Amino acid sequence: MGVMTSTETPLDEKAIIAAAERALSDIAEIRAEVSKVIFGQEQVVENTLIAVLSGGHALLVGVPGLAKTKLVTTLGTVLGLNANRIQFTPDLMPSDILGTEVMDQDENGRRSFRFVKGPVFAQLLMADEINRASPRTQSALLQSMQEYHITMAGQRYDLPAPFHVLATQNPLEQEGTYPLPEAQLDRFLLQVDVLYPDLAAERQILLDTTGLSEAKARSIIDAPRLQEIQSLIRQMPVSDTVVDAILSLVRSARPGHGNTMTDRHVAWGPGPRAGQALMLCARARALYQGRLAPSLDDVHALAEPVLEHRMALTFAARAEGMSVRDVIAGLVKQARG
Repeated sequence: MGVMTSTETPLDEKAIIAAAERALSDIAEIRAEVSKVIFGQEQVVENTLIAVLSGGHALLVGVPGLAKTKLVTTLGTVLGLNANRIQFTPDLMPSDILGTEVMDQDENGRRSFRFVKGPVFAQLLMADEINRASPRTQSALLQSMQEYHITMAGQRYDLPAPFHVLATQNPLEQEGTYPLPEAQLDRFLLQVDVLYPDLAAERQILLDTTGLSEAKARSIIDAPRLQEIQSLIRQMPVSDTVVDAILSLVRSARPGHGNTMTDRHVAWGPGPRAGQALMLCARARALYQGRLAPSLDDVHALAEPVLEHRMALTFAARAEGMSVRDVIAGLVKQARG
């Protein structure tokens, strides 16, 4: 997750309101522009944009053909970000992602090494089918996601700012894949489940994408403006009620913390990073929906994308046909009273 740099100074209340109103206008334009190209899938677009506005990375999980790649390409255009795409395969090497050193020879015959940057040097990186690459290659990407730089031959190379990874994963085909370890899944701010479109959206897809021309998105903001909005989100006020709700929800998802349903079904639960993700994303969701402060509804709505990849069920719960989603839905229902 990004951090505020020392050159940024906190805004006072009036300045925050003025900046938020300008951000609301920008976000409304972003939403409208994305909707010209991506039909239906409002929840997917919302959660993916929330992850980016919060300064984090997202894992998009869904079967092929649901416009995941198109969504990432469209976001790159609309947000004015330099975007790259990597198709992960079992033989992909870390150097294919990070870059490699090549030997140059000048006119005097002197030889020297020069670093050629790999596709990870982008502001928006699509890691397509991330679970197809070997653990070694996965870890190279996941380290860069956390550290925002890479080290090659002892030399540090900073990644562009902002830097966001939107990775995709096919939940069905597991043959020949390398599932991400839980500690690496935790690096993703949100897991966004991409489901089939509804009937009206699918009808619009058929009509609008099979003619001579297709709608194309245009740029609404640029990278510096995105960073301004990300900084603003970190300064939005959060009430004690919302903070308490976040703590209560995250802690209730951990076995051994007094929740009977969790103790029965959950093998291990989310760590403090889940609470951090909820704090940031609740603010971003409020702004995305045109509000200046997050509410309990934001916390409850984000519980599934924040917690789903940070929990594991017991063998007995899986044998009963339970899913992590079922447990989270139960916890949210308890929280709502």
